[in-house]
Amino acid sequence: MDFLQQLGPVALGSRLRRLSEYLTSEAGSIYADYGLNFQPRWYPVFYLVAHRPGISSNEIAEQIGHTHASVSQIVKELVGNGLLTMTPDTQDQRRRLMALTLLGHEVLPQLRTQTDDVRRSMQALLTAAEVDLWRALDGFEQQLQQLSLRHRVAEARTQREAAPMQLRDFRPGDQPIFRQLNEEWISHYFTLEPADFKALDHPEEYILQPGGCILLAEINQQVVGTCALIKMPEGSYELAKMAVSPAAQGQGVGLLLGQAAIQRVRDLGGGRVYLESNSKLGPALALYRKLGFRDLAQPNPSPYDRADVQMELLLT
Repeated sequence: MDFLQQLGPVALGSRLRRLSEYLTSEAGSIYADYGLNFQPRWYPVFYLVAHRPGISSNEIAEQIGHTHASVSQIVKELVGNGLLTMTPDTQDQRRRLMALTLLGHEVLPQLRTQTDDVRRSMQALLTAAEVDLWRALDGFEQQLQQLSLRHRVAEARTQREAAPMQLRDFRPGDQPIFRQLNEEWISHYFTLEPADFKALDHPEEYILQPGGCILLAEINQQVVGTCALIKMPEGSYELAKMAVSPAAQGQGVGLLLGQAAIQRVRDLGGGRVYLESNSKLGPALALYRKLGFRDLAQPNPSPYDRADVQMELLLT
């Protein structure tokens, strides 16, 4: 699996950079196909000047959201290639006003033709991808304008450090509490089955040694919740044996465990999380759907008689 895909949203910047580099490389080839000696990074500056002759570099930077230094470098390149002119502002000699040269006006119709073809191609691509990526990016940028990523991370850190709840991996000696938490809820609603005894009595043999893991949630150094990931074929993991102590319910323990388990699957290189549940467990099913799980269209054979709901979360 692609490493950035494994990392998930934390690598969003790297993934966008990779996509940007790909699109920039393709754009350079497309300009060449149309006989244009033109660089992709010139496009927003050149097009803005074409639509607003007499605009200054500061105004360009404000309009396209680039730094003034970046715009100044692009303007310098466009002037050097004979596509733009700069003239002093008669009212302010410190300002330089941009306009297209004769060569720039000759290039403009070819560039517009190419732009129309690219626009239609991109619209078709977005339709095929079944996502309104442009609108999604608008919403994403608006959220960052309201509160920067740095401040969001600072808030998450503060919440984590202030929260009494901590997660950790299974350690030797945890088997009794792992069994107790699960036996408590299973016995309340159902009857323990042979598959339960295997996992709860021998978690190292049936869960950990084959490549799975067990997470535990602690409050004030007391284990109040747990869940397991059981390795399955073809990069899948089963989310199983999720249990929260009745005294700790309503504090977000299950959500925290579920989110951590999904991230662990990503870290392990898995592409799918599968689970089995029962239709009478309403709060649990609501939690799974909040985490992104969807019901399977075709059920699989199960070792549990109580399993009448099967769900999956695709990570790829």
